[in-house]
Amino acid sequence: MTIAPGKTSLWIRRFSPAPEAASRVVCLPHAGGSAPYYFPMSKALAPEFEVLAVQYPGRQDRRAEPCIDSITELADHVARELREWIDRPMTLFGHSMGATLAFEVARRLEGEAPLLGVIASGRCAPSRGRGERVHLLDDRLIVEELRALSGTDARLLGDEEVIRMIMPAIRSDYRAAETYRCAPGVTIPYPVLAMVGDSDDRTSVEEAAAWAEHTTSSFELRVFPGGHFYLNDHAAAVVDTVAEQIRRWSADRSDGRRRPS
Repeated sequence: MTIAPGKTSLWIRRFSPAPEAASRVVCLPHAGGSAPYYFPMSKALAPEFEVLAVQYPGRQDRRAEPCIDSITELADHVARELREWIDRPMTLFGHSMGATLAFEVARRLEGEAPLLGVIASGRCAPSRGRGERVHLLDDRLIVEELRALSGTDARLLGDEEVIRMIMPAIRSDYRAAETYRCAPGVTIPYPVLAMVGDSDDRTSVEEAAAWAEHTTSSFELRVFPGGHFYLNDHAAAVVDTVAEQIRRWSADRSDGRRRPS
């Protein structure tokens, strides 16, 4: 077993080190997002849980690196990095595109890493793609899409220089999310918790509930008030839900059992 180094890396950011934590939460950002989005969650969950936030290439301090516009390729990279952190049980948490990525990372780590479960936020089940093509729109329309989702600071979206700087990563992430395909019968052997906003026009409650079809273990669904970025408005409730779920999964693991789906 490889023990994780005590520092961050290009891919993995450790904002609130918690060396005594019994388990870790690996957070995977949404399309256009970056690791610091999870800094508040990292601070809130420590020291009970240590948060590792993934930083994709092509943004912020990795802006000079080529973007990766494939979920499967991203999953290969992230899984490889996480194999350095398997000294403790981990939970994968992903929002929007990050939820799909979490599913694919879990598939790659099966039998290698002590995964407790997957928390999929604001994303339809892997086999329920909508056929969206935002990545083919011009920059102006992509900016309008971001404004509609309310996940990006409106002040940044009004700065043309910032838009030019971040657009390659945003377009690449949308291409990765929108060209991803998964067969209906593909499953993971880990529990799944799906979370969604009740007025999310990008993921319906029904589409979130379909995550149950992709696990051979237990499944739960939590619905919050709000839209696609409901977790921004209900940060405390989201953190409490995540912590409660991980405690339950940890107890199940300690008891040597998995509740049936």
